[in-house]
Amino acid sequence: MKTNHIRFISIALLSVLFLSKSVMAQEFNLDVKVNTPTLKVADPKTLSTLEKAIREFYNDRKWTSDDYESEERIEGSIQINIKDDPTANTFTADMYISTGRPVYMSNYTSPVINHVEKDISFTYNELDPLRDNRATFTDNLSAILTYYAYIMLGFDYDTFSPLGGDEHFKTANNIVANIPPNISSQDRSWSSLGGDRNRYWLVENLLNSRVRRYRQAVYSYHRNGLDKMESDAVVSKAIMLSALKEVQAVNEVYPNTMILQMFSNSKRAEILEIFKNSIKSEQRQVYDIMSKVDPSQADFLKELR
Repeated sequence: MKTNHIRFISIALLSVLFLSKSVMAQEFNLDVKVNTPTLKVADPKTLSTLEKAIREFYNDRKWTSDDYESEERIEGSIQINIKDDPTANTFTADMYISTGRPVYMSNYTSPVINHVEKDISFTYNELDPLRDNRATFTDNLSAILTYYAYIMLGFDYDTFSPLGGDEHFKTANNIVANIPPNISSQDRSWSSLGGDRNRYWLVENLLNSRVRRYRQAVYSYHRNGLDKMESDAVVSKAIMLSALKEVQAVNEVYPNTMILQMFSNSKRAEILEIFKNSIKSEQRQVYDIMSKVDPSQADFLKELR
């Protein structure tokens, strides 16, 4: 089991773990796809090799000092859709990232990240190694993949312990800080000047003191709400509503942040499903909160209005 924070193991698995020898595993179990609908000059074999390289980069590497059981690995997917290949080894792509975490005493997996980054640019040759960029920048693709490894870890850890992802978000922030100026001037997602929805601002949001209440609310929503839904749904919903009020409080002091948009993207369908059979006063509160956090998606939650 992990040593630095608590991730639950379902009761159904506990007997198996106690009766069998533990097998320690890496942190990720990600499905990786590189889609190439319209290549112009690149060799499709190069992208097939890249898909395998990214899968191994995430799933076969040890990212933390914690010990994971196979059942504790972070499940999710990485999908890279190649949009342009101006040369045989340069690419523009959209990157889709999704992860989830199991909910205690259920077969349900709660979405944690549902994020897309548009127009990633990178260079890749078939035999190029993907390198861990925690300490040193080597190339843009490796830096992006390493950055998102620690973003995924931090999000997951935050759902199991209060502010549990701090160490991993700080690592992601160090990756941003280590990007050479000539690279950040080309890939402005590493820069504060590249809009307010990019890699720079994501990790800034996560480490900003104004957002700490949001991150603590994420823990309460998952660990004290979702994980206890099976034993007491009424109390769990009340706790989750309280957590959503904390999210709204953060929105008031730091409005229109990337992290709150990401929360809405990953959670709005789940929130609707959980609260659509609640009492009307709860539904109305949830609708009011989420329509302020993400006004563009208010119509999605109209059933709660």
